[in-house]
Amino acid sequence: MYATNYHRASSVEEAVGLASEDAKYLAGGQTLIPTMKQRLAAPSDLIDLRHVAAMQGIKVEGDKVRIGAAVTHAEVAASAAVRGVCAALCDLAAHIGDPHVRHMGTIGGSIANNDPAADYPAALLALKADIITNNRRIGADEFFAGMFETALDEGELVTAVELTAPAKAGYAKFRNPASRYALTGVFVARLGDGSVRVAVTGAGSDGVFRQSEMEAALASNFSADALSGISVDPSNLMADLHATAEYRANLVKVMAKRALIAAG
Repeated sequence: MYATNYHRASSVEEAVGLASEDAKYLAGGQTLIPTMKQRLAAPSDLIDLRHVAAMQGIKVEGDKVRIGAAVTHAEVAASAAVRGVCAALCDLAAHIGDPHVRHMGTIGGSIANNDPAADYPAALLALKADIITNNRRIGADEFFAGMFETALDEGELVTAVELTAPAKAGYAKFRNPASRYALTGVFVARLGDGSVRVAVTGAGSDGVFRQSEMEAALASNFSADALSGISVDPSNLMADLHATAEYRANLVKVMAKRALIAAG
């Protein structure tokens, strides 16, 4: 690896104060460190966020959920409080990567990186979550701006995620057997106001997206049967060595049905 300066931030203010054009925030490091090892990234400074108390912890009050950006996938998976209001989010976290990844990777790092095959972007988009940063609140619909792209400004830091527990929710993904990333994953949620949101990860050529046709069908009949007559257009889906766009189109429908079954 190239030489870099390491900083252990103790507060959000300190972390943001250390930020620069050539610096990188370090959360779990599950993407950044391998990228640095391959010499595809060479930040002048690493700002370690793992010891920032304000970015830790899970808080559930009624149907309101707040998850600190430095909370690991394993912590989300094991949270009885979160499971009590949104079991689908715990189940999603429990199937990210392997135990090492789950105990190191963080929800904030995942969404800030916005990998097109990551799980959390689908959940937050379907749950209509808000992403909290050091200076503003960004709705998930605006936050995820394209493949590996977000609405974050230079140096802006994700500090937490906030959402309202859904009436029902489920997630299903077809996993890449090596990486366990989603070849295609679908998160389905019926919100408290009766609206339905369906978010797809791992399949879109421009990252996570909402499936509006499925949302319309499920608004009046929240069951797998409602999707029987729907066909997914493959024209805006990814094609790579793992699957064709047409195969992913079929997986979107299959995973959506499985997510609905999981949602009960």
